[in-house]
Amino acid sequence: MGQGKDVIEAAGGILWHPDRQAPMVAVIHRQRYDDWSLPKGKRKAGESWLETAAREVREETNCQLAIRGFAGSISYLVDDTPKIVLFWHMEMREEGPFEGDNETDRRLWLTIDEALEKLTYDKEKQLLRSISGH
Repeated sequence: MGQGKDVIEAAGGILWHPDRQAPMVAVIHRQRYDDWSLPKGKRKAGESWLETAAREVREETNCQLAIRGFAGSISYLVDDTPKIVLFWHMEMREEGPFEGDNETDRRLWLTIDEALEKLTYDKEKQLLRSISGH
C-alpha cells in the first residue's frame, strides 16, 4: 500500500513512561511548525502502519519502546488533502539522551493534564482524553 496520492498516511505513539508515580506521556516540540505534538510521522513505502509508528517514536524521542496495543486514530486536512494518523500505546523501555535534530528540538514527559495543556492540536488532545478518561 504505502504512501498514496489521495490520503497522507502517518502513524505514531502515545509513549508512556513506566517509572513515574503518575502516568506520564512523551510530548515533542517541532521547531519547523513551532508546535507541541505526540510523536508521529509519515509512512514510508513498504512499511506497515505499526513499523512506521515504532520508527517515528524512536526517532523523535530517542527512546526504545514496547508496543502495548492500538490507541486510536485521528484525521484532518493538510492543504485540502486528507491525512490519517494511527496511534499505538507504547511503553518506554530505555530512555536515550535527547539531543534534538532538524525535526524535533524538545522532548518532555508530562502528566495527562499537563500534556492536554501543552499539546497544540485539538484532535491529539481528544485522543489523549478518550484513552485516559480525562
